[in-house]
Amino acid sequence: MIDGTTRLLAQQLEIGYDNESIVSAIDLDLKAGQALALVGTNGSGKSTLLKTIVGLLPARRGELQVLGTRAGSAPGQIAYLAQFHNTGFILPLRALDVVRMGRFAVRGLLGRMTSEDDNLVHAALKTMGLDRQATKPLRLLSGGQQQRVYLAQVLARRADLIVLDEPTAGLDAAGREIYLQAMQAERERGATVITATHDIQEAARCDCVMLLARRVVARGSPETVLTPEALLETFGIVLTLRDQHLSLAVMEHEHGHDHGEHDHAEEHEHVVRHRH
Repeated sequence: MIDGTTRLLAQQLEIGYDNESIVSAIDLDLKAGQALALVGTNGSGKSTLLKTIVGLLPARRGELQVLGTRAGSAPGQIAYLAQFHNTGFILPLRALDVVRMGRFAVRGLLGRMTSEDDNLVHAALKTMGLDRQATKPLRLLSGGQQQRVYLAQVLARRADLIVLDEPTAGLDAAGREIYLQAMQAERERGATVITATHDIQEAARCDCVMLLARRVVARGSPETVLTPEALLETFGIVLTLRDQHLSLAVMEHEHGHDHGEHDHAEEHEHVVRHRH
């Protein structure tokens, strides 16, 4: 539901750490129900921007308003899923317990859970296909199932702004499709979604795409941004033919260090299929 309400506004925003600038001249205006994809290599600034938006890092320069106030001032209205999770819990937490944590920002750590909270938690588990795993210890679930649990926690929050860092990491094809449908439903209820992703196909489903390479390479609709020229400038590209479909394979190269992202060079391949 895109109702014109501005959820995130950035003007000439500069992000980074201490005395190190990562990306500057960031301009964004996201409304309720819209989705933004941040696309770039590891070290391009995606995670840094997400952490700045949720208030974990201060902006270096420029203006940033999140949900009508300064970043970090409305944690109860934001659901943030980081790229890496601590699965080494001392307590034998069940999947259900982890998803229930999504309601803590609303009720408080010691607040009493209501039937509404329980309904939201169970609905989130069901949406992510985890009905049968709800009472199982998180540590006994597969990596893909654990990722679904964390995504269910995000859904249970019922946040106005959803911020996700590589949310499809570890998901198989079925899990990825469940995730995409869940995010579409979140947007339809009015949530704004910001995702850092390597998945060009996922980015193509968003309203706005920003290509990052320690600078803003391009920003706009998927049709205008996801072009061979812009992707070449961001990643380097190779055209391949697979199963009688022309595919755009994006081979990434490091653009430097982005705190919180992988410290080592990686090579990823992303495919956009063009039907004949």
